[in-house]
Amino acid sequence: MKDSFLIKDEFFHYYQELVSDVMLPYQYAVLDDNAADADIPKSHSFENFRIAAGESKGEFSGWVFQDSDTAKWLEAAAYCLMRKPDPDLESKADAIISLVGRAQEKDGYLNTYFTVMCPDRKWQNLQECHELYCAGHMIEAGVAYYEATGKTKLLQIGKRLADLIDSIFGKGEGKRDGIPGHPEIELALVRLFRVTGEQKYLALAKYFLDFRGTDPDFFKKEALKRGWTLWNMNPEDTDYLQNTYPVREEKNAVGHAVRAVYLYTGMAMAAVETKDASLADACERMWNSIVNRRMYLTGGIGSSADGEAFTLDYDLPNDTAYCETCASIGLIFFANAMLDLQHNAKYADVLELALYNTVLAGIQRDGTHFFYTNPLEMDPMHAQKIPRFRHIYPRRPKWHGCACCPPNAARLLASLDRYAWHTEQNEKGRQIFYSDLFIQGEYHYNGAFSFVTKTGYPYDGMVEYEVQAAPGPFTLAVRCPFWSKNTPVNVNGKRKIPKMVNGYLLLEDLKARDCVQVTLDVSPHKVYANPKVYADAGKTAFMAGPLVYCFEDADNKDLNFLCVDKQGTPLVFDSRDSVLGQIRVLKIPGLRLTQSDALYSFAPPGWERCELTAIPYYTWCNRETGKMKVWMPEQ
Repeated sequence: MKDSFLIKDEFFHYYQELVSDVMLPYQYAVLDDNAADADIPKSHSFENFRIAAGESKGEFSGWVFQDSDTAKWLEAAAYCLMRKPDPDLESKADAIISLVGRAQEKDGYLNTYFTVMCPDRKWQNLQECHELYCAGHMIEAGVAYYEATGKTKLLQIGKRLADLIDSIFGKGEGKRDGIPGHPEIELALVRLFRVTGEQKYLALAKYFLDFRGTDPDFFKKEALKRGWTLWNMNPEDTDYLQNTYPVREEKNAVGHAVRAVYLYTGMAMAAVETKDASLADACERMWNSIVNRRMYLTGGIGSSADGEAFTLDYDLPNDTAYCETCASIGLIFFANAMLDLQHNAKYADVLELALYNTVLAGIQRDGTHFFYTNPLEMDPMHAQKIPRFRHIYPRRPKWHGCACCPPNAARLLASLDRYAWHTEQNEKGRQIFYSDLFIQGEYHYNGAFSFVTKTGYPYDGMVEYEVQAAPGPFTLAVRCPFWSKNTPVNVNGKRKIPKMVNGYLLLEDLKARDCVQVTLDVSPHKVYANPKVYADAGKTAFMAGPLVYCFEDADNKDLNFLCVDKQGTPLVFDSRDSVLGQIRVLKIPGLRLTQSDALYSFAPPGWERCELTAIPYYTWCNRETGKMKVWMPEQ
């Protein structure tokens, strides 16, 4: 790799150590059916590979895409090994890779469900059976493990599988048309192309993208031809399956949110490599649909539990929000790919928003409990008693039957260094270094340029850049976040007013040993939703820097009877909590509704003054079970 970033950040160091020291060992034990807690459901993910390899007896168990949990664990392990040596982790990963290789069939086919359960039904049910999805995750794992260790075994497994897929699908002689019901293979093939340089993988990715939506009845025809179904999915729900229109013609983000953003990520990555302007335009259209009309304040996406899906513009209910952790992870992938298409701070703004809020909220601070869904309002009695809240958890479970989120979160956090900095050359050959995430550490490029960043972000807005080495002219482009109302810049102690382009502060006359200080405004402020978001009418939320805040029962008795005092100003207080860690809480003037025993009354309710306490959303549900709200009524 030309560039590298070593994270030395107090905030994210905690999470990266959590991944390597807690999450990966814990997830390994679960995937191997050896979890210490008997209450955790058996995964069978590793065992399925043993059965497929002929080394164990039994039947396949788990979801049809259970292989992907193993693949994502391997990818997360690769990123941890890239960060620091760990002989025990590498040994475990090597053993699993060897097992995966033994489960692979002679022609390159790799999917334990079909190898074990129904080898005569391969590639017949692209809608439901996730063969291409699982293949994509294994290919990604192979690329990552090669980049981390230089070992090629898993990469070769992925290549053999990709070669088989290439021999089956496409427009060439002897091939047939097909698209995955769940996108993922597209972005994986672009990653495989980038590491191998073999054009056929990019061409195959482009084929899958180009064919999608050209035949909206594809999955219906496929279902009629095969005559069997795995779980009675509707082949005519083309929005859910991302197959209503060709990708260049779709107007809005629709259907299953994770499928959507995985697809858009593949589109953006392919557009970067092929310079396809129409594909890039489609990506921008999907981006605007999500961010401007269908995204929650927390960076969560997918407002409906029915289909885990996008619905309509401005339909963003708080208490029934789905906001799958994987969907926000996919949104981060999409944002990162868009940064490669066009460096605009708006993409990094959303990347940061989803990371600090929904993704981190999806993980308990102990690293062994995980949310699948991330609502912006939760009442435990509703979650337990009312059917329409059945997808809302009052506590993070130790694991999930469909466990896509835990290893996905692990691989994202372990690879966070890949999202902090980006670089490109302008038309004059000048190197531009974009600082997109404000994380303390050391950034090196091409063995020539290097920077040291120092910061206490996200609670401290001061970000310092020390230029360690700069053999030639360059530009440092520092993102100015949308929430920073005032962002002073000093160079070597003197105030500088840099040019702002696409949301970046451009510093162009720097040299080795220069010191840049950028002070971001992380003071708290109120947020109001567009009036079309009916769920937030008459309500306000709070942000400080990239952090969205929420209110919990633990700090605010009778939460449902509280509102924010419209005239009040929030105050910030440092807090060291044994469970929540070092955080900053907000103290906000509020009002408490006086209660009555009458179901209805002619007398208006009374109010009494009180003080509300808000904590960062990512820390919620780490203490006792209770109600939570992001949006509060304002009086």
